Amino acid sequence: MSFLKGTKIFSVFTGTCPVCQNESMYKEPNPYKLGKVFQMHERCSHCNTKYKIEPSFFYGAMYVSYGVGIAFAVAAFVIGNLFLKLNLLNTFFVIVGTLLVFFPVILRLSRNIWINIFMHYGKKKNLS
Repeated sequence: MSFLKGTKIFSVFTGTCPVCQNESMYKEPNPYKLGKVFQMHERCSHCNTKYKIEPSFFYGAMYVSYGVGIAFAVAAFVIGNLFLKLNLLNTFFVIVGTLLVFFPVILRLSRNIWINIFMHYGKKKNLS
């Protein structure tokens, strides 16, 4: 995935600093350690970018999370109903199961998308 470095896609899917893309924003890289899913570094140690632009900055990620959750649910519906030919009740259970299993990933993805809306990759700040 290093060929995408310098793009927002790289930062969104890897959870790296949106400005220099050299360091993870999260203290714990595994989103399934639920006690630490929200713990982020205050600043990037490489370019000194502050992640929380203002207090409660990541509340806006809730709106992004809704859209990302819908995308996961639609994908689960298509796989369950159209490909596996499950009835609607079983497809519903597949959708709920998918959302429960991928909940930490959806949280992280929505935060990554939200911060990348406001911050941009800067070649001048990238010191590597």
